[in-house]
Amino acid sequence: MIEPEARIGIAVVAYNAASTLLATLDRIPQDFRSRITEVIVSDDGSRDDTFELGQSWAARPETPPTHVIRHPKNLGYGGNQKAVYALAIEHGLDIVVLLHGDGQYAPECLPDMVAPFNDTECAAVFGSRMINPRAAKEGGMPLYKRVGNRVLTRFENRVLGTDLTEFHSGYRAYSTKILREIPFAANSDGFDFDTQIIAQVLHAGGKITEIPIPTYYGDEICYVNGVKYARDVVKDVLEYKLAVRGFGVSDWVPKPDEYNFKEGDGSSHAMILQMLAGAANSRILDVGCSGGLLAEQIRSAGHYVVGVDALEIPGVRDRTDAFYVVDLDRGLPDRIGTGFDYVIAGDVIEHLAHPSRALQDMRAVLRPSGQLLLSVPNFAHWYPRTRVLLGAFGYDRRGILDDTHLRFFTRNTLRRLVRSAGFDVLDERATGLPLPNTVPGQRAGALIRRLDDRLVRLRPTLFGYQHVLRLTPHAEAAIHVEQFGAGVVSGRTS
Repeated sequence: MIEPEARIGIAVVAYNAASTLLATLDRIPQDFRSRITEVIVSDDGSRDDTFELGQSWAARPETPPTHVIRHPKNLGYGGNQKAVYALAIEHGLDIVVLLHGDGQYAPECLPDMVAPFNDTECAAVFGSRMINPRAAKEGGMPLYKRVGNRVLTRFENRVLGTDLTEFHSGYRAYSTKILREIPFAANSDGFDFDTQIIAQVLHAGGKITEIPIPTYYGDEICYVNGVKYARDVVKDVLEYKLAVRGFGVSDWVPKPDEYNFKEGDGSSHAMILQMLAGAANSRILDVGCSGGLLAEQIRSAGHYVVGVDALEIPGVRDRTDAFYVVDLDRGLPDRIGTGFDYVIAGDVIEHLAHPSRALQDMRAVLRPSGQLLLSVPNFAHWYPRTRVLLGAFGYDRRGILDDTHLRFFTRNTLRRLVRSAGFDVLDERATGLPLPNTVPGQRAGALIRRLDDRLVRLRPTLFGYQHVLRLTPHAEAAIHVEQFGAGVVSGRTS
């Protein structure tokens, strides 16, 4: 909600705008100027007198406090926005309104642009030329731009699940609170910056409000390459949609710190819970427990769960009986205890520089007849095989090619690793594709699930998405632990 003392900033982006800048600034309503904390005029490396004219306006006694900056080189439309938003945050503004120095967007609408922030949930306000169906035509927007605007907006709404009337207006206002939460500095320097920041605001749960604005097309110079812009917009929304489903690596799409609980029949977590089904009142070490979502499921079955992870995710201590921050590449510390009935390492060892050493550490904290439940992505799955075959190998945000994976395993290399670490394999299974994350529609998902299940059973090395192993220390290792583990009582050193 806008408090009376809310700090409002007007960010004026300008490039070769000497013929329009002063007239645009003069149109800022007089009765609104007292509410403006700061005007930031950002000259993006113009070749004319834009910067000097901005300075002359700032020197007038009747203008709001004005900060005029000039970039030594052209940063691009998106790059210029990055600079002014960073400055708005640095200067402690609460709201920043983007105004174009060419006068295409009416400064007279500035009071209307900030009014919706009285809604406490409002994160951004967009001025739309398409709310009134006739406004764009009456304002002189060319037919090809009106058609292109509507076609692209319909496509973006469909992919992103929104119902905005226009994605392509440059008249926008943002709360600096939402700007602090999103990685806008990683966005494109081009005109598609505006598309990317919409996806980021939505991803962060921000509410976008639209208001009608007049359309004005005059003699301003358009620097937008329409075909390239359309191509970039389509690429961005598809890239965002794929990124949130785990495909590709996009710095501008936020990535969660926490690994989700893998739901659904046939998932690695479901298989691990099945392997624990016959156990009762066991002491379990959950290695790489993330936010403790799997641990929470295990505790609900009556087990005592100790969680360890390199990061402490909020809420993890509420979902475990005990939690420790541990760098697994440095080994498991003595304070976690020993004599565990089970150690669970769900999607962990592929993230480690020394997985063999980590497995030996896990073996050492198990009781002699204890079990290690291990799940590891299958690099021989058809998806990474196809990527390699096509010469398109690259990392994804999660899954088999997660960009945090340091090691890759096939079934054979995994078998060799666990045996060299001192384990025997008691049970070995393979999961199918994580279809709840990738297939829209229940009917299509059920059909593909049945087909995938059959293929996994037919050839797990090619169609198995993850390998899930139930392991126990082999006889020599168990004797070694028993000999050197004297003094261990109920998992705690005496």
